Amino acid sequence: MSRLKAHLESIAAAGEKALGMFITSGFPDLDATPDLLRAIDAGGADFIELGMPFSDPLAEGIPIQRSSERALAAGVTMRQTLEYAADFTASSDTPLLLMGYGNPVMRYGIDRFFEEARTAGVQGVILPDVLPAPDSPFFRAAAAHGVDTVCLVSPTTPQERVTYIDELSSGFVYAVSVTGVTGADKGDAKPIQDYLRRIRPAVSRNALLVGFGIRSAEDVASMVAETDGAIVGSALVNLVAACWDDSDLSHAQRLERVEAFVRELKSGTSS
Repeated sequence: MSRLKAHLESIAAAGEKALGMFITSGFPDLDATPDLLRAIDAGGADFIELGMPFSDPLAEGIPIQRSSERALAAGVTMRQTLEYAADFTASSDTPLLLMGYGNPVMRYGIDRFFEEARTAGVQGVILPDVLPAPDSPFFRAAAAHGVDTVCLVSPTTPQERVTYIDELSSGFVYAVSVTGVTGADKGDAKPIQDYLRRIRPAVSRNALLVGFGIRSAEDVASMVAETDGAIVGSALVNLVAACWDDSDLSHAQRLERVEAFVRELKSGTSS
């Protein structure tokens, strides 16, 4: 069993649900990422997804698109993202995952990427545009280097496909709450809960976590009723952008607001 999977199982055994937080590497500037990762950790996140900036992030809404643009304009690189990961994992046991797209990984070198990710302490990788398949070079390299591959399902995924993705995934299965992009308004919670309740029996090997459109502790509490946890990204990216654009705030005050926001979200995971 992987460390990530064991970590999620320990959270469930304690009667809790997991909270994952996403932030883009190199956003809002190159110096901020290490401190932001520590603030998210201090706020109580159960794992962190560090986004690998890309110029064409297909699954992302406007907030994360803009965060990628800002990070790329600042000059962030894949190598630097891996260095951020290594710096964080050297001082924290909180699992760190990388989330992004296949093209930058291919350009870096698939085997090299997974080898260096593992060396940096990365426990899992999420690549929404990579087709889940056991003979995929991405999946083969991840398995060879002991890095979990987290696959996604959506409201339009057939039940038998959900079972297949559960068999292929390691770490957890990522349920997209709505058919759309990150940051989209999830609308009425009942159809989402019905969808999560439908697919729950098909996910038996892994934890089932839900993301997209989750913005508050109330949203978290609503979504974890049918899952093992929730993931928040765009809401945190929006908060970071607002804090760093506010010249009246000190660096410490910005980090305090991030930590407080994560702590508030985490309160929604208690059973």
